[in-house]
Amino acid sequence: MKKHIKVAAALLFENGKLFAAKRGESPYPYIAHKYEFPGGKIEEGEAEEETVRRELKEELDLDVKVGGLFAKTTFEYPDFVITLSLYECEMLSDFRLKEHESFRWMSPSELDASEWAPADADMVESLGRIFGA
Repeated sequence: MKKHIKVAAALLFENGKLFAAKRGESPYPYIAHKYEFPGGKIEEGEAEEETVRRELKEELDLDVKVGGLFAKTTFEYPDFVITLSLYECEMLSDFRLKEHESFRWMSPSELDASEWAPADADMVESLGRIFGA
């Protein structure tokens, strides 16, 4: 049975563009150098919203106001299963990359699901439909 990882991440928009963080090297080639929504693993006893705040502070030195749940999806990778909860967030500070190799602000028309980690790609396709890509 595959390991099941629960993750909470942030949906960040500014001036009509979506924040995308690009992963670096990974032992899993299907997620290496792919864009993702910033966030991370939910720790035992931790609320999803708290995970988003903690992970964005750790990964981006970013303070956020966590809003409502935008969407939740479960995706099966070859080596593990992930359940991703995506929360609408507001940036309260500047950020700096600490773990990602790069970032981009993307307009809905620039969203290309093939550039994203597969679990995140499902959300990207939904965002493109919602925001008219």
